Amino acid sequence: MYRVWSFLTNYSLLLIIGALIALVWANLDYDSYHHFVEFKIWDHAPIGHLHDGHRTLTLHYLVNDVLMAFFFAIAAKEVWEAVILKNGSLRGKKAATPLFATLGGMVGPISVYLGLALLLGSDTYNAVANGWAIPTATDIAFSYLVGRIVFGAGHPAVRFLLLLAIADDAAGLIILAVFYPSGELAPTWLLFSAGAAIAVYLLANWLPRRLDRGNQARPTSTWVRTRLHFLPYFIAACLSWYGFMRSGLHPALGLLPIVPTIPHADRAFGIFAEAEKYLTDLLNQIEHGLKGPVEIVLFFFGLLNAGVQFSSIGDATWLVLAGLLIGKPVGILIFGWIAAGPLRLGLPQGMRTVDLIVIGCVAAIGFTVSLFVASVAFAPGDVQDAAKMGALFSFAAAIVSIIAGILLRVQKQPG
Repeated sequence: MYRVWSFLTNYSLLLIIGALIALVWANLDYDSYHHFVEFKIWDHAPIGHLHDGHRTLTLHYLVNDVLMAFFFAIAAKEVWEAVILKNGSLRGKKAATPLFATLGGMVGPISVYLGLALLLGSDTYNAVANGWAIPTATDIAFSYLVGRIVFGAGHPAVRFLLLLAIADDAAGLIILAVFYPSGELAPTWLLFSAGAAIAVYLLANWLPRRLDRGNQARPTSTWVRTRLHFLPYFIAACLSWYGFMRSGLHPALGLLPIVPTIPHADRAFGIFAEAEKYLTDLLNQIEHGLKGPVEIVLFFFGLLNAGVQFSSIGDATWLVLAGLLIGKPVGILIFGWIAAGPLRLGLPQGMRTVDLIVIGCVAAIGFTVSLFVASVAFAPGDVQDAAKMGALFSFAAAIVSIIAGILLRVQKQPG
């Protein structure tokens, strides 16, 4: 039940195909690729890039700022489960060491990225400094896949890696919201998003249960569930997204306030577990209903964001790679050792301290989220393209992980 192969094939395969098409297209005919990415769907639109006093909805904005909100909502759903449920994977002592390691997996890359940028001189530092968060990301799908190859499905390090990756995603959402606003900040608009979340929770969740108190037939809740289904939450999601857009925070995070308001079962089968399709609560139904559309969204995300020319390789490329391939393993090892040793929080039974090095190498696969952060950290141009190339090259961490596993004598444990 804890296998996520379906997630990997569904969410990752089309993303890779889109990225490969973009790379080939951009290097064969960059002008036509650029025109495709910036294709204007609607000028003087109510949503879109703000310029010259009006908004323009482009294909890039539609995918990155509107449709990717559904992807981040699914990620937020997994984080929410891991934190709030009694058997959540990020609750209690069992999550303490992975959480410490996650912190190291962010401090390490940031330190390496900014430290090396300083050594390259003030001009380089000023040009690339805003991309410090790019190497903090861990692509949960690909890291899990490589983790299974290196450790075997039954190794406790695989579970440790999953906990680390989902905590890393949670931290990444916070970083995006706080440090990478999409425009001039207008925080009062967040009250609009908060109001939408509170209203839908009270009217579609709390109130029906209140009216059904003492009645096992639950007629009001049943009517809301069968007749309205996800509609109130969809309306609230649209309002919340609009509030995020007007607030200046990245609108791709606009659905996050709505996720906790949706009725949820009191249990979960694990991160992205296929068995959750058998749960009948509304939140899981919505997630599985979004599965197909999000596959298409990720294809277009890869297609619209991975199209960089190989000639764009530059300082940002190597800084992102160094942050991931050096900062991640070192940070995870140091902070994981501190948690397991001096703080006496321990490691899972059957896992060695040196396994933290291999986990750090696996977690260095940034790809999806690194690509997204690169697209918001820098304006379109040479630096952004160079940083994106670093995110794409982070797949090299898979090879490094396999070699590290061999050198450190990892004993594979079949599931």
